[in-house]
Amino acid sequence: MSKIIIIGAHGGTARIVTERLLSETSDELVLFLRNSSRLSQYKDNPRVTLVEGDVLNTEDLARSMSDVDIVYSNVGGTDLEKQIASIIKAMDQTGKKRLLFISALGARHEVPGKFGEWNEQAISAFLPGFRASAKLLDDSDIDFTEIRPAWLTDNQEIKYETTDETEKFKGTEVSRASVADFVIKVIADPAQYERASVGLDKPGTDGDKPSWT
Repeated sequence: MSKIIIIGAHGGTARIVTERLLSETSDELVLFLRNSSRLSQYKDNPRVTLVEGDVLNTEDLARSMSDVDIVYSNVGGTDLEKQIASIIKAMDQTGKKRLLFISALGARHEVPGKFGEWNEQAISAFLPGFRASAKLLDDSDIDFTEIRPAWLTDNQEIKYETTDETEKFKGTEVSRASVADFVIKVIADPAQYERASVGLDKPGTDGDKPSWT
């Protein structure tokens, strides 16, 4: 049994991870989010601790992760670099080492061709934060797994392949359920993918842009 803090716990992928951990494991969860009432369905669950807080408040974050085994970040936004810096600082203060972090394709300049050009434009406001966060992790002593999913869908399917940071990204899309499945597998065996950056996509979705655009 492990204890996991999920930061940004109301995110779509985070909610899938929460449900699967509660139904498939005996793990305990700390769900950290801005508005805890959004996850009020868990307030009476003895395996869940709900924490309302701001990821940029490092001291509150550190208190919330003081007794966890694994940190899973599902935060995002144009200020992602500041959020990841706060998470790293809180982990350093509490001696935590294992971090799973949801990033995005393009964070490592790894998306080739026309799709890469389209992606650069489509998420131009966010890529600087993803790239700065990747450098913060590289420069830290955190045992991180940076997860770079393709464009996310809500399809109820688990179909994905992985690439490492030295490989060109493949497909254009992947389901949140697939990303959650990868997270669950690494939580179950956290010695996997330490200090690694992993791309996730659905096989056969290569193209110039996602299918729905």
